[in-house]
Amino acid sequence: MHALFVVVYYALDMYKWVIIIAAISSWFVAFNVVNMRNRFVAVIIDTLNRLTEPALRPLRRFIPPLGGIDITPIILLLIIIFLQTLIVDNFLTRSLI
Repeated sequence: MHALFVVVYYALDMYKWVIIIAAISSWFVAFNVVNMRNRFVAVIIDTLNRLTEPALRPLRRFIPPLGGIDITPIILLLIIIFLQTLIVDNFLTRSLI
């Protein structure tokens, strides 16, 4: 059971980085730093959007953009950090005692 929680913890950790990279890449697109006509860039950004959109869509139904700024990635990151803290505090530390 310990191994399962470790795998979930690290999967959530990797997903945090996917969310951060997707948010930064969306800023690059918004400020025309990257060219979306480049096939490689378009594939990467599309992949990041496909990975993050299923988790962000339910949050966007309840939290509208504030002044044109989408804060749902920040809220999703806070939820993931909360889940990781629960895993560490309730499951991983008890197995070490």
